[in-house]
Amino acid sequence: MKILVINGSPKGKKSNTYKLTSAFIRGISEKAETKCEEITVKDKNIGSCIGCFGCWSKTPGKCVIQDDMKEVLDRILWADIIIWSFGLYYFNVPGRLKNLIDRQLPLALPFMVSESESGGHPMRYDMSGKRHIIISTCGFYTASGNYGSVDAMFDHFLGKENYETIYCGQGELFRVDALHGRTDEYLGYVSQAGREFAGGSISAQTKDQLSRLLFPRETFEEMADASWGVSAETGKKYDASYIFTKQMASLYNKASYSGKDIVLEMCYTDREKSFQIILKKDGYEVRRDDFLPCTTKINTPFTVWTDIAEGKLSGSEAMVKKLYSVEGDFDLMLNWDKYFGSAKTGAAQKNTPSDSSKGTNMIIMLIPWITFWIAASIDSFYGSLITAGICALTGLIFFRFRKTIYDMISMTAVTGFSVSAILLPDALKFILPGSYLAFGLMWSISCLTKIPLTAWYSMNSYDGEAALKNPLFMRTNRILTLIWGILYILTSVWTFFLTGSPVAPYLFIINNIVPILMGIFTKWFQNWYPAHYARSAGK
Repeated sequence: MKILVINGSPKGKKSNTYKLTSAFIRGISEKAETKCEEITVKDKNIGSCIGCFGCWSKTPGKCVIQDDMKEVLDRILWADIIIWSFGLYYFNVPGRLKNLIDRQLPLALPFMVSESESGGHPMRYDMSGKRHIIISTCGFYTASGNYGSVDAMFDHFLGKENYETIYCGQGELFRVDALHGRTDEYLGYVSQAGREFAGGSISAQTKDQLSRLLFPRETFEEMADASWGVSAETGKKYDASYIFTKQMASLYNKASYSGKDIVLEMCYTDREKSFQIILKKDGYEVRRDDFLPCTTKINTPFTVWTDIAEGKLSGSEAMVKKLYSVEGDFDLMLNWDKYFGSAKTGAAQKNTPSDSSKGTNMIIMLIPWITFWIAASIDSFYGSLITAGICALTGLIFFRFRKTIYDMISMTAVTGFSVSAILLPDALKFILPGSYLAFGLMWSISCLTKIPLTAWYSMNSYDGEAALKNPLFMRTNRILTLIWGILYILTSVWTFFLTGSPVAPYLFIINNIVPILMGIFTKWFQNWYPAHYARSAGK
């Protein structure tokens, strides 16, 4: 499959549209063997048509102007698929691309076509097998209503049924690194369009995704207005840090409003400038003075926060390195993506989930242990027999959940303890404390591994596997895992010594109340420790 890209943007490969074009070609290449050539119009010497009609009468099929247009015509005749890639310039194609379009006249014959309602000319060459697609971005919030003159022009020289389009509003956002989450999602749909185009045509479902706005109109227009760096009322230029703060504020998701206003103060320590973003029920407000008491204050060098916003630096890693600090309510930081995240608007296409896409479940890991501790305490033989059966059945649950090494260790270890208790009922005094010891050692030893035990399960609430790259998340979980490990090692000790003592009747209650209290502590610590670390980062 031979593909010709006609890149009509004056920015060449640096254009926003070219990012869509590249994604589309990647999609085609995944489905078909391709040979792709590219013509960057700005780098070519292509003059304006002078209207002499020499290509029709004096030199049929050849333009009298000796420039790079001959190469373009040869490549158009060579290609199976032609991609017209350009940004919208004053509601039509850029000027140099219009020259190229005008200079296609040698491809047509001078004779009139009576079948055409408005008149036309037949093609000099057989162009029936060629397929065209127009890919374009514009600076308006939507493409709808802005491509009328483009459609009219391509309708005439390609025919309405002979091309497809990908028109995308908010094109300037594709150069903003801080918004790559949403723009990458859109590029994913462009690649999907390429895969479908390679096999025939772009599906209605994909077209629907491509027609959706990257951001709501209000959000986009506020970001766009702020990007110019001047006041719409006074024309006064703004400091870059204020522009950045305005753009960040424009991403505020009003649906995240929690019932009370949040006052976020951004203190850029390297510029000695501070601004407040007030998050309200009906929107936001950015202040440069007349500050309110802040809810949350972030002390950061401007360069650090812009690097975080653009994805060049991990926010959690920067905090661990004490590059910035947070004062006040830390809840905003824990829910940052909820308030300011570039939320995805389209449902990603779903495939059969891989094992790595499934969530883990700590309950599955705990069931064998808890069953053994309760059932075996009541009846050594039948309790252990029931536990062994539970271990066998637990393995069947994993078609819905992702297995971890700790799930496998737990089922194997508890099965071993159950069999031991069945064969050696008189040894339960040693087997039961031994199971607590094994459980505690499993937790404690996991602290020495790359991923501690609790992280495997708590990551479900913190962006999945992405959380495993968060050093503050890992630090918090390493501490908690160690504490849980120590708790169960101690449980094994007091269980051994208290079994057979006057306190023995209460041992079951003790061994269940302590983990409940520890669970309450865990919930508190998961919120307290990151906030404590953030406040101490700047000290």
